[in-house]
Amino acid sequence: MASTSSFDIVSQFDRQELRNAVDQAQREIRQRYDLKDTKTELELGENEITINTESDYSLSAVKDILESKVISRKLSLKILDYQTEEDASGGRKRQVINLREGIPDELAKQIAKQIRSEFKKVTPQQQGDAIRVQAKSRDDLQAVIQLLRGEDFPVALQFINYR
Repeated sequence: MASTSSFDIVSQFDRQELRNAVDQAQREIRQRYDLKDTKTELELGENEITINTESDYSLSAVKDILESKVISRKLSLKILDYQTEEDASGGRKRQVINLREGIPDELAKQIAKQIRSEFKKVTPQQQGDAIRVQAKSRDDLQAVIQLLRGEDFPVALQFINYR
C-alpha cells in the first residue's frame, strides 16, 4: 500500500485573504466620491457577506469593488453565491452573498464518476467535503488534475495533500 500515491480534491478558501479583501473594499468605498454619502455598509459574517446601501447603482458599484478585491487577493469568484436583492428599511437596498465552501454530494459523485470513466487505474473516494484520489502512478494523478482543471465546475477546486 505504501507504493500508492494520492491527493485530495477540496473546495475551500483562505478566510484571512477574504477578510483582507473585504477590508480593502470598505476602504475604497469610503474614499470613492460617488459612494461617499451613501452610508454603505459591507459586513463579513461567518458564512456570508452583507451589503447594505442606498440604491441599485451603489449596490452594483459595491459588488464590482468587492469582486475586484477578491480577485486581487487570488480568491475565486466561485466562492461568492449571490442571493436575491432585498429592499431594506428607509428605501435602501440589501444583498446577502453566501460563501461557498465544500463540494456538494451530487457534484462529488459526478467528479468521482468522471474520474472512474476516464482513468481505469485511479480510484476516487468521497470523504466528507473532499474527494481522495489514489493511484500507483503519479503520472495518472497528474492527468486527473489536468482533466479537472480543464472543466468548469460551479465551485472552486483545489488539489492538496499530494503524496
